Amino acid sequence: MAVKIRLTRMGSKKKPFYRINVADSRAPRDGRFIETVGTYNPLVEENQVSLKEERVLDWLSKGAQPSDTVRNLFSKAGVMKKFHEQKFSK
Repeated sequence: MAVKIRLTRMGSKKKPFYRINVADSRAPRDGRFIETVGTYNPLVEENQVSLKEERVLDWLSKGAQPSDTVRNLFSKAGVMKKFHEQKFSK
């Protein structure tokens, strides 16, 4: 089973709000998911992102692949740097 970390759109029309979910790659975008690991609000000036870093790092270490947008959000939050340090410190 290929696991992806991707955005799920929530909110009303023209007011998007996203959850960062871990899901099977075959599941639909807003469909079944395994776990919610964060949220993303693009309407706020500073693009508010909240993450459960321990869970994100755990899923990345298990081989979950983030989508391009989620990878950018993780990079800005410093999660990808922590993951690479953790991966190569062994």
